[in-house]
Amino acid sequence: MKTLIDILHQGGYSCVIRKGDDTRTFHQRGVTDLWQLCQDDKHFLQGAHIADKVIGKGAAALIIHGGAREVYADVISHPALALLQGYGVEVSYRELTGRIVNRRGDGLCPVETLCVDLDTINEMVEAISNFINHIR
Repeated sequence: MKTLIDILHQGGYSCVIRKGDDTRTFHQRGVTDLWQLCQDDKHFLQGAHIADKVIGKGAAALIIHGGAREVYADVISHPALALLQGYGVEVSYRELTGRIVNRRGDGLCPVETLCVDLDTINEMVEAISNFINHIR
């Protein structure tokens, strides 16, 4: 995991994922890259190790949906940590926060808002899919 964290920080990526010998880097903001992998290449996420800058409840749902085994986050929300641990995903982080804020810093992240009252992974993935498809 240390290698993934180093790649994340040195490369300025938003997310780095490794499965076996295959390491991929990502740069889009928010949950778009995780969501896209769940749609197009879910097999890559199964058993993967992920280093991410920010993990909120929505990202955690996508990580669980994809079947990742271990995650690191620079920043993770309490709801995301509880969700990941509840599904047996190994988690490490630098900073734990109550909620993930939006880019302007004046409210909650839109995906965090979508997922705040949802209980199941399927509900969260569906809400995220609808959100991403709407903004595209």
